[in-house]
Amino acid sequence: MYTIGETAGLLGISAHTLRYYEKEEIIVPLRDTGGDRRYTESHIKWLQFVIKLKETQMPIASIKKYASLVTEGEQTALDRLNLLAEHQRSVRAQIQMLQDADGMLTFKIASYRTLTEA
Repeated sequence: MYTIGETAGLLGISAHTLRYYEKEEIIVPLRDTGGDRRYTESHIKWLQFVIKLKETQMPIASIKKYASLVTEGEQTALDRLNLLAEHQRSVRAQIQMLQDADGMLTFKIASYRTLTEA
């Protein structure tokens, strides 16, 4: 079991972010007898996934929807599949956009190198 500070440190996020995720019902930590938050390995794995979704520009509203579907159980598997497949399409579009931008930058850099070496 990890404290909120330990969990934040392991994940490279702030305790404030963990509290926000709790407020948004993306995660429900356990509580000890003193009422302090406690996180398990399962929580850590879930949060790692949530962080990846956030890093890939999934909106918090969609992350909340996904978390809610997970909580509802296996009968929501198709809805979860559809939500993640849609996000994957978005991620792939982002990758394509970045590859296009990289190609343009490579061309410009090569042009400037040619210009400055002359």
